Amino acid sequence: MPKIYFVGVDVGTSSARAALITSDGKVLKQATRNIRIWNPEHEYFEQSSDDIWQAVCYCVKDVTSDVPKEEIVAISFDATCSLVILGENGESLSVSKNREAEQNIILWMDHRAHEETAHINATKHDLLKYVGGQVSLEMELPKLLWLKNNCFMSTWTKIWRAFDLPDFLTWRSTGCDSRSLCSVVCKWNYDAEKMQWNREFFREIGLEELLENNAEIIGSCIQEPGTPVGSGLTEKAASEMSLLPGTIVGTSLIDAHAGALGMFGCISMEYKCELEGKIAMICGTSTCHMSLTREPCWAQGVWGPYRSAIIPGYYLNEGGQSAAGLLLDYVIKCHPQYMHIKMKLGDTEHIYSYLNRRVKEIAKEKGLDDACYLTKDIHVWPDFHGNRSPIADPSLKGMISGVNMNVDEEALAILYLAFVQSLAYGTRHIIENLVKHQRVPVQTLLFCGGLSKNALYVQNHADICQLPALIPDEQEMVLVGAAMLGACAAKVYENLEVASSAMGGNGKMLKPHFSTKDYHERKYQVFLEMLNDQRKYKDIMM
Repeated sequence: MPKIYFVGVDVGTSSARAALITSDGKVLKQATRNIRIWNPEHEYFEQSSDDIWQAVCYCVKDVTSDVPKEEIVAISFDATCSLVILGENGESLSVSKNREAEQNIILWMDHRAHEETAHINATKHDLLKYVGGQVSLEMELPKLLWLKNNCFMSTWTKIWRAFDLPDFLTWRSTGCDSRSLCSVVCKWNYDAEKMQWNREFFREIGLEELLENNAEIIGSCIQEPGTPVGSGLTEKAASEMSLLPGTIVGTSLIDAHAGALGMFGCISMEYKCELEGKIAMICGTSTCHMSLTREPCWAQGVWGPYRSAIIPGYYLNEGGQSAAGLLLDYVIKCHPQYMHIKMKLGDTEHIYSYLNRRVKEIAKEKGLDDACYLTKDIHVWPDFHGNRSPIADPSLKGMISGVNMNVDEEALAILYLAFVQSLAYGTRHIIENLVKHQRVPVQTLLFCGGLSKNALYVQNHADICQLPALIPDEQEMVLVGAAMLGACAAKVYENLEVASSAMGGNGKMLKPHFSTKDYHERKYQVFLEMLNDQRKYKDIMM
C-alpha cells in the first residue's frame, strides 16, 4: 500500500506553521516562520496577506522536501479570524490610517471598532442571539463598519473581496471563491440555520451594500469544513509550495476550531468520555473554550450555538479569554525580577518552568500542603484586555488585590501563580454559565496550544474546575486538526467525526486534587466579588 501524507497549515497570531502528518495523526516534520505585526497605535493591530502567504509557502516547502509529492494527498489550512481586504485583481488594499497597501489585514485582537460594535449591538436584532446576545469587536462586521466609517474613499469603495484569513488561504491556493461555514457563522453573523445572509440585519447595521451582486464581496458559496475546494491547488500555488497542481485542498477552519477538532477525538485509556462531555481548550495568546452538543445551548455571553461550525450535526458554543498567554507574559515581563531571572537562566531553562519550580519550593519552605495556598491574600481579575466570555464586555479591566512593596523573586512567583489561578477561575465561570443554560454536564477538559505545556496552568484548571484534564500525546493538535480537513476532503475518512477519532490519538490524564476544593471555592467567591466591585467603582465614577 503506498504511503499517504497530509499537510496541515496553521497561521497563528505571530507565526505561520506547517506540518507533514500521517493518516493516524502523527506529526513527522514541522516548520515555523514568523509573520509581521504592525501596532501603529493603541488597540490597532495589522498584518500583511502577502507576508503571510510567503511564510506559508516557505513552511510547506520545508516540511514536504523529503517525500515524493504524489504521496501528499491533501493540504488544508486554519488561521486566526482576522479580516483580509483585497482590491481589484486581488491586490492588497490598506486597512491602515497611513494607507500602507501592505497592511491589508485587521488582526483578530484589534480593538479599534468600539463605536461600531456598540452600534450593531444596539439594534438588538434577533440574529445576535447566536453570539451570546452581542457581537464582539473582535468579529468582522464591526471591523468592516469601521472601514466604511473611517476609510470610505481610500478603502471602502475599492473593496473587491473581504475574507476571513482561513478563507483567504483557500482562495489563494485554489482560486475558488468559497467560504468556510466555520468562518462566516462564527465571525460574520451568517445564519447557519437558514444557510443565508440576513438582509434585514445588514440593512439595519448599515452594511447592506455587502450583499449586492449576490454578496460577491463576502461570499455566496458557503461550504462545511472538510469539503474539497475547487479543483485543488492551482498551477501557481503548487509552484510556490513545490507541490503538485490539483492536490486536494480542504475547506478551512479558524485556528482554535482546528485545535478543537484535533482534540475531540483524543482519548485516555484510563477514562472514557463522550464528545458532548468534553470542553476543548486551545491555549495560546488567547484561550478559546470549545463545546459541542447535539442540541443548541443558548448561553448568554458565550458565542453560539453555531450549527455545524466544526463537525456537521453538532452545535458549537465558543467561550474565550482575549488574553491568556499574553497576560502571563505581561505580568512576568513587567516585574523588576524578570531580567534578573532571564540573565541567571540564560538558555538553560524557560522562565515558566523556573517559576513553576520556585512556586513548589516556596510552598515547601512555608510548610504548605499545596502551592495553591500561597495566594491566600492576593486575588486577580484577569480581564486586562476586556472580557470575551461570559460577561462579553470589552471595557472590563484587570484588577489585583493584595499587592505589597515586595519585588523579590518570591513575590513574582506568587503573583504569577495568582494570575494562573485567575485564568482557571475564568474558565470555571464560562463552564458554569454554559451549564446554567442547560448544557449537558462537562466531564473532561482537553488542552492544546502553548499553555498546555505548562503543568501548573493545566493542574490549576483541573483543581479549580474539579474536572480531569486530558493532554494529547501529540502536542501539535491544531496542525493535526488542520490535516483532518484534508483527510476528509480526500475521502480517506468518511466525515470529520470519523477523522477526528482516527487521528486524535491518546492523551495523558491529570486528575483534580480534591483536598484543595474548599480553598478554591472561597477564592472563586472573591473572584466573582471582584467583578461586582469593578462595576460598583464604575457606577461611582459615572
